[in-house]
Amino acid sequence: MWRNATCYNVAHMAYIVPFRALRYDPQRVPVASVVTQPYDKITPKMQEGYYSASPFNLVRIILGKSEPSDSAHNSNVYSRAAGYLADWRRQGIFLEDQQPSLYVYAQRFVKPGSQMELERRGFIALGRVEDYSAGVVHRHEQTLSKPKADRLDLLRSTRAHFGQIFMLYSDPGEIDNLLAQDASPSTEVTDEYGVVHRLWRVSDPALIELVQGKMRDKKLVIADGHHRYETALNYRNERRAGATGPAASLPSNPGGKHSPKGEEPPYEFAMMTFVNMNSPGLLILPTHRVVHGLSAFSPEQFQASARGYFNLEDVDPGVDAPRASAILRESGHAGTALLAATTSRVFLLHSPKAPASLFPGLSDRQQSLDVVQLHKVLLENVLGLSEESIRNQQNLTYVREADEALATVRAGKANVAFLMNPCRIEQVRDIALAGEVLPQKSTDFYPKLLSGLTLYTLE
Repeated sequence: MWRNATCYNVAHMAYIVPFRALRYDPQRVPVASVVTQPYDKITPKMQEGYYSASPFNLVRIILGKSEPSDSAHNSNVYSRAAGYLADWRRQGIFLEDQQPSLYVYAQRFVKPGSQMELERRGFIALGRVEDYSAGVVHRHEQTLSKPKADRLDLLRSTRAHFGQIFMLYSDPGEIDNLLAQDASPSTEVTDEYGVVHRLWRVSDPALIELVQGKMRDKKLVIADGHHRYETALNYRNERRAGATGPAASLPSNPGGKHSPKGEEPPYEFAMMTFVNMNSPGLLILPTHRVVHGLSAFSPEQFQASARGYFNLEDVDPGVDAPRASAILRESGHAGTALLAATTSRVFLLHSPKAPASLFPGLSDRQQSLDVVQLHKVLLENVLGLSEESIRNQQNLTYVREADEALATVRAGKANVAFLMNPCRIEQVRDIALAGEVLPQKSTDFYPKLLSGLTLYTLE
C-alpha cells in the first residue's frame, strides 16, 4: 500500500497517489500529432486541425464531432468516444505503465507580448476528490451547468480522465527540489503556441512517499478545470450512491490495478497537475472585455457616467497595445486601473469610488478586484448589461490579446473595449481560501496543460 489505512481519518488533508497512466506509445504514433489543448479551448478550426493531424488524435474522444444520425439512445459523440478508447487500447496505441508513478511535467514558454522565457514545473498524480466543505480543495470560479453535463456524459461513457485538473499548492520549493530531473524526458512535444511540454516518470516508492508526505498539509486551489473537478465530484457521488457494501464508503487506493489491495474505488480520485503557486514560472494573463451590439452608445455619455465612480483621464486615442499595457501596469501599482477604448477616445479609469450598494453580497476583498469593479460598476451599472446577459456573453466577448481588443473597437465592430491588468496569484489564493469566487474569465493561467499526455482509466 502507498499509505497506511488511517490516513483517511485525518481531516482537511490533501491526499495524492501515484498511478499507472495510460499513455500514447511513441513507437506507434508521434505524440505531438495526438495531444490537444484542453477541450474548452478547442475552437472549431482547431478541432478540424486535430482531426486531420492523426486518426488517433485525442480530440475524437474529448471533443468529437456530432453526426446527423446521432441520437441519445444509439450512437453519439460519447458512445463513439468510448469506442475509440477501447479500440486504441486494444490496438496498443495506448500502453499502460508498469509501475504506479508520478509524472513530472515542465512547460517552457515565452511570455506573450514579451521576449521573456519562463518555465513552469509541476507533477501529475491522482488527487482525492473532496467536497469543498472539507476545506481541502478550494475553487475561485463559479461553474456553468451545461459544460458539466457534457463532461459527465463523457466520463460516464469512457470511465476515464484525459486531461488534468490544474491545482495550486503553496510550498517553499521542497517538492520541486525532490522531483528535479537530470535525465532526458520520456515525452517532449511542442504545441501550436510554441510551448515545449516535457514529461518524466517517477516510480521510486520512497521518493513518492516523501512527496505524499509533503503534500499532506497542503490546501489546494483549482487554477483551471473547475468544470471537470465538479464533474468528478458528481460522478463520484453517483457511483457511491450506486455502490453497495463496505467498500463503497471505505476509501483505500484507487482501483485494484493501482495498488495491491484496491479497496478504494477509482472514482474517488481524479487526475491532477500540482503546481507550486510560489513558482516564478506561474503566469496569469489578463482577459480583456469587448462590448458590442449596444443600441445607444456614445463615448461622451460613457465618460460622464463613469466619472461618478472613477477618476478618468484621457489617453492618446491612437495608443497601441504595448503602451496601453504599460499605462495599466504603472497605474495598477496604486490599485484598480482600467482602460476603456472606444472608436475615437481612450480613457484611463482609476481610484474607484463606487458606493458599497453596487456590490451586494461581495466582500471588501472581492470589491477591490479590478474585474469586479469592471463587471459591477461599468458593465452592469454604467452600460446596463444584466448579470444574465454577461453570463451568456450576449453583448460581451472575452479577448486575450490587447491589440485584438483595440483593433475590434477601432474597426467599428464593437462599442467599447476594456483592457485590464492580470489578476495576481495572491488575490486568487486569498479569494479561494476565503470561500469566495471571482467573476467568470477572471484568470487565464498560461500556458494550458495538454490533454493526452497521461490518461487515468477507472477500469
